[in-house]
Amino acid sequence: MNHPAHVRGKRAVKVGGILLLICFSVIIISLNTGTIRIPPTEVLQTLFGYGSTDNTIVLFDYRLPRIVITMLAGIGLGVSGAILQGLSRNALADPGILGIHAGASFGLIVFVTYFQSMTGSAALLIPMFTFAGGVVTACLIVWLANDRHKGLLPVRLILIGIAVAAGFSAITLFLSLRLDEKTYAFTSRWLVGNVWGRDWVHVYALFPWIAIFVPYAFFQSKALNAFTLGDELAIGIGTSVRRRRLQLLAAAVALSCASVSMAGGVGFIGLVAPHLARRLVGPMHQHFLPISGLIGLVILVVADTIGRSIFQPNAIPAGIVVAAVGAPYFLYLLRKTK
Repeated sequence: MNHPAHVRGKRAVKVGGILLLICFSVIIISLNTGTIRIPPTEVLQTLFGYGSTDNTIVLFDYRLPRIVITMLAGIGLGVSGAILQGLSRNALADPGILGIHAGASFGLIVFVTYFQSMTGSAALLIPMFTFAGGVVTACLIVWLANDRHKGLLPVRLILIGIAVAAGFSAITLFLSLRLDEKTYAFTSRWLVGNVWGRDWVHVYALFPWIAIFVPYAFFQSKALNAFTLGDELAIGIGTSVRRRRLQLLAAAVALSCASVSMAGGVGFIGLVAPHLARRLVGPMHQHFLPISGLIGLVILVVADTIGRSIFQPNAIPAGIVVAAVGAPYFLYLLRKTK
């Protein structure tokens, strides 16, 4: 007779394999879509170095960097949402809803205020500024939501996150009005979830954050499992609650802020991806954390592909496409967890 954990592990592997196939298919379709259509067979030939010069330029100089950005950002947002839901024991926790994205937006506005160039080596600093803004927001939310006797209160976390997000959004709007017309247009599109990172330097800026903090979150799966039991039980089984919570919160903020720094203020992926993953493979974080990342990847790549292909010649930001699905799902969860 198979142990339940072993059964869940096998199911997670199967679901992960299916999602990887879906990811591969979505990426090939995304590489094929655009103003210049490239058949899937030619896409594969070009990726393996046997394509024409024109196809090579289109794929490697224009489409591939943007798709890699959406892949990395989707993984980061999906895993970040899973961490926050585990830490807060709240099914509605999400980097956008908790106000982390608002802090990242503030960090970006500060960056564009002092650095006019968004390309070249200056782009490497963008995740640092958005991370700093996210850290300030997260510290403020945790400080206000923490009760001296009861610890971090999940319900208060959501309410204070919404309030703090509103405050930082107002500051961001005020600062953006002082920008020049070109920079203001960029920030406006960024705030609604426009994937603007389209060069390899943007990939280099985002990749280290995902490569470091996603594996770290996976290796902290046991701690996240302990948090779902409550602080008292977590302490009883030997978990250093305060230290682990701060470390994992920092990882969630880093993943979220670095992701939106290149993919724009995309919301709801951190909410939807963990829920779908939990339904597919169960509540154990070692199983559904990787699945959350893969689902986030699929959602963001599909949303960006739809936004820039179906609505040609006027492409719409991926964040709007995600919100069109994520907002109804959020209302459904709100009603279900009432």
